[in-house]
Amino acid sequence: MNISKQQAPLMFGLMALALLLVGVLQSWSLALTILNYCLIAGIMALGLNIQWGYAGLFNVGLMGFAALGGIAAVLVSMEPVPEAWAAGGAGIGAGLITSIATVVLAIMAYRRLPKGALKGWGMTGIIVLGYFLARYFFDPAVARIESVNPAQSGFLGGLGLPIAWSWLVGGLLAAAVAAVIGKVTLGLRSDYLAIATLGISEIIIAVLKNEDWLTRGVKNVNGLPRPVPFEYDLQQTVWAQEWAARFGADLQDFTSIYVKLCYAGLSLVILLALFWLAQTAIKSPWGRMMYAIRDNETAAEAMGKHVKGRHLQVFIIGSAVVGLAGAMMTTMDGQFTPTTYNPLRFTFLIWVMVIVGGSGNNLGSILGGFVIWFFWVEAEPMGYALLNFLTSGMAQESSLRAHLLDSAAHMRLITMGLILLLTLRFRPRGLLPERSERTRSGH
Repeated sequence: MNISKQQAPLMFGLMALALLLVGVLQSWSLALTILNYCLIAGIMALGLNIQWGYAGLFNVGLMGFAALGGIAAVLVSMEPVPEAWAAGGAGIGAGLITSIATVVLAIMAYRRLPKGALKGWGMTGIIVLGYFLARYFFDPAVARIESVNPAQSGFLGGLGLPIAWSWLVGGLLAAAVAAVIGKVTLGLRSDYLAIATLGISEIIIAVLKNEDWLTRGVKNVNGLPRPVPFEYDLQQTVWAQEWAARFGADLQDFTSIYVKLCYAGLSLVILLALFWLAQTAIKSPWGRMMYAIRDNETAAEAMGKHVKGRHLQVFIIGSAVVGLAGAMMTTMDGQFTPTTYNPLRFTFLIWVMVIVGGSGNNLGSILGGFVIWFFWVEAEPMGYALLNFLTSGMAQESSLRAHLLDSAAHMRLITMGLILLLTLRFRPRGLLPERSERTRSGH
């Protein structure tokens, strides 16, 4: 039997034990919260593994694709704001139509005009004229929309559809953006690809932070709908009251745990479905071809494989998975906060998950998501407990003791760095490494 297969149940069992200990020693509500985020982190890590583990694509723009999933939750689920649509909806529509027409005309000019100064000046004229015309419609409309009750709305709102639809839309939106980005960047070297994807993700975040008419910007969008019941609504039901009394639990605690279990069930179903699809794909001829391209692009291209086309496929698929996870995370948070999207949490951390879990192994990447997110949450309380123990002999009023206890908040970064260093030193291929060629071929 493969080593990873032997170790996988043990390692996931240890993760389950760790979550149980959190439930016993801290609270079951916290344990379920960590579990839910671990499941979503596993989905994000699986998306990156599809790109890097399958094809060796060095994508450091994961933050942008997760944010696209988050805005999808807003655009799909929030109720439209009629006053904002009446004030500036027509202007926004005219600006978007003008922008699309400008792009189409510029492409036509590029294809049909003869080479030379005429083509250059023609395209420049179309783009400049289209830009100013679009701004003519767009800017006044934006000002009118953002002036509509800015404290509560100040944006167009969404479609008012069930928020579960936003998970699919988040994946599709991320896939569409990835298709455009991939067409431009996938011909670059891996280091250039990394820089390009990072820059594009920063552009996406900048747009989400500043376009208040679309996202409310830094004012955030609160009160997102849920695919599961609200705790307050459950507390009014007879069955919830009876079950809480039967278990001898506080009604608020019972409903909180129930809601978190519902989220965990939904996330687990999606994670298992994606894992099955990823495993099926990687065991197919397509998957073996992707491994061959990753290991030796030149040889694969010499054999007639369309390397760039296959890279584009896997880039789109991986980005769609990350976008799906981003929509799920925003749904569970209940709010969309553009300022929380930063490279540390939504890019570096996901890379650490895949490295620690095992690049090229779908199960390993999921395990890495569980391990890293667990310690990301628990590093601070564990660090505080450790520092409190180490400083127990000091006077309570000691300034050094107070400083050390205050530094517990920084234990997250220290813990992540320590886990990464230990993994690279003792398990450089990850906790569940990718199978070797001999094992993969069945020998």
